[in-house]
Amino acid sequence: MARRGAAALALALALLAVALARVGAQGAALQAPDYYVQETWSREPYYARPEPKPEPFSPPLPAGTGNGEREPRPPESRPPKTATKPKKAPKREKLAPEAPPPGCPPLGLETLKITDFQLHASTSKRYGLGAHRGRLNIQAGINENDFYDGAWCAGRNDLHQWIEVDARRLTKFTGVITQGRNSLWLSDWVTSYKVMVSNDSHTWVTVKNGSGDMIFEGNSEKEIPVLNELPVPMVARYIRINPRSWFDNGSICMRMEILGCPLPDPNNYYHRRNEMTTTDDLDFKHHNYKEMRQLMKVVNEMCPNITRIYNIGKSHQGLKLYAVEISDHPGEHEVGEPEFHYMAGAHGNEVLGRELMLLLLQFLCQEYLAGNPRIVHLVEETRIHILPSLNPDGYEKAYEGGSELGGWSLGRWTHDGIDINNNFPDLNTLLWEAEDRQNLPRKVPNHYIAIPEWFLSENATVAVETRAVIAWMEKIPFVLGGNLQGGELVVAYPYDMVRSLWKTQEHSPTPDDHVFRWLAYSYASTHRLMTDARRRVCHTEDFQKEDGTVNGASWHTVAGSLNDFSYLHTNCFELSIYVGCDKYPHESELPEEWENNRESLIVFMEQVHRGIKGMVRDAHGKGIPNAIISVEGVNHDIRTASDGDYWRLLNPGEYVVTAKAEGFTSSTKNCMVGYDMGATRCDFTLSKTNLARIREIMEKFGKQPVSLPARRLKLRGRKRRQRGGRANT
Repeated sequence: MARRGAAALALALALLAVALARVGAQGAALQAPDYYVQETWSREPYYARPEPKPEPFSPPLPAGTGNGEREPRPPESRPPKTATKPKKAPKREKLAPEAPPPGCPPLGLETLKITDFQLHASTSKRYGLGAHRGRLNIQAGINENDFYDGAWCAGRNDLHQWIEVDARRLTKFTGVITQGRNSLWLSDWVTSYKVMVSNDSHTWVTVKNGSGDMIFEGNSEKEIPVLNELPVPMVARYIRINPRSWFDNGSICMRMEILGCPLPDPNNYYHRRNEMTTTDDLDFKHHNYKEMRQLMKVVNEMCPNITRIYNIGKSHQGLKLYAVEISDHPGEHEVGEPEFHYMAGAHGNEVLGRELMLLLLQFLCQEYLAGNPRIVHLVEETRIHILPSLNPDGYEKAYEGGSELGGWSLGRWTHDGIDINNNFPDLNTLLWEAEDRQNLPRKVPNHYIAIPEWFLSENATVAVETRAVIAWMEKIPFVLGGNLQGGELVVAYPYDMVRSLWKTQEHSPTPDDHVFRWLAYSYASTHRLMTDARRRVCHTEDFQKEDGTVNGASWHTVAGSLNDFSYLHTNCFELSIYVGCDKYPHESELPEEWENNRESLIVFMEQVHRGIKGMVRDAHGKGIPNAIISVEGVNHDIRTASDGDYWRLLNPGEYVVTAKAEGFTSSTKNCMVGYDMGATRCDFTLSKTNLARIREIMEKFGKQPVSLPARRLKLRGRKRRQRGGRANT
């Protein structure tokens, strides 16, 4: 018994010695007046660095993990990237130049990869300001006092408030990005905060700066994101932000993104099942202007027989607006072959569309070379134009800021401050006023409405990029087009402008509303997320009631939009495709975004072959340019191209179609549109009118036709003179 008692006493003394040593190493943390419990221990570093090397910190794992514990040592820290801190760490000696380790990407608060259930907060003012609204760049609704406000806001302004992210797996946290509250009326932001991590959400470790808690400098206004990098990576499952000070006249409100690298966990089926991969061998990275040109050149060299690089003009800063044509006969319009275009980057900071266009170029080239029958048929039967960057000046600004630090609007406008997407002439008003006042001296047509003279003047506030697009669309007889935008996940179709005065939202359908609805649905329904009823809204609007589509004017009114201009001034049916909640996603998100949109991009191009197509010829078989194609019951006409060919997008059904041209008698026939892919052939042969034949004959012999009333007056005058001469004799 005495021997057992001595052994037990020795064991107790040994355990006490270990405990005292551990307490000594963490004395500063345990004596902190904060009400948070703090405890630290360290792991081996996740990447090698020259000595001395700081190690990633990790709080204790919950019981049962089986990991051994090492003796802790205080981290060597450096000031965060964006600001000086109240407690600065001693300067480190400069190490030999070496390539820095790759930074960790965002966890996905902005892209919604982090679900609402992974966000928690100490308190909140109300549901619309809950933790689920604390996402970087989230936008408030028009009525801010609703379910969709612009940040997380604490219910009280004190030092015990926090917002927390559950990564659901061990993650190497490396940084925090914060913003203030998105609001038109209020100024709320956090000016400093602490960062804590945990593995069980009960025991928390505060990031240290030397011997004390590190205070990170927050925001000085509400919209510009501020990045703070952690002195060393922190390995944990949970991360918590604890505001320490805030704007004097405001409240504790913030939006944020967390930078972190999830650690591999091969035993977790949930994570492996939800990881998105792609098998396409494409260049998944962000491309600046020079890299974009180089990539186009590479594609052109790979597929010289089906690609052509050209430019439609220059930006305000002199950068060429490059486009790539993909066709089996690049450089020429083939009679009977429809023209399609994609354009992106009208807002320079909406980068995802630009990168999707560059990925699509590579994909079409590779699949054509591989003999993919679907892509081969598409390329051989369609003339495709892809314009990846309509606003390269704005993109270069956004590119300098980076994917997370540009905010919501950096690079949106052109260099001279113009929003290209809303910079086109307002033709809606001209049309609607003419329809409301039917006895105008000059009738306004229902298509090909002329651009007002004031818009064409040099003094008009029109971007050079806008003028380049207009000239491009007037030169090429586009049938269908999509302009890719960002910040939402929906397809918007015209009209984009409300018809009623003083309204900001109103459903304003075109005469081709059913066609536009189908075109929008063809993209949305084949996108991986747009029609998913389980996904949360990006910001404030829930588009699920219309299956991921929306009439532009019922969303928000815009005068002079690209979609409305294209419909009223050309033959082209144009739609706006919003491809993601995050305008400028991190490079690591591009493979998944490509998988989300790849099928939709192809399906939408294939819709150019729906409806009717054909030729309008004269009696000699020559094509008649500028002939008008009318569909009974649809108050919107189109016109033939220079060779006399036309394409009219229509949904399945039977239509009464009329072709007419100046100097020709009109021709009408029934045309049936089926459900199978491929436009129905519907040709017309027009005969010249009698007056046109007379003019043609007289012009052939050098004489001009004389109008009948003038000829009668001339004959009467001659007869009077003859009578007067006889009377005199």
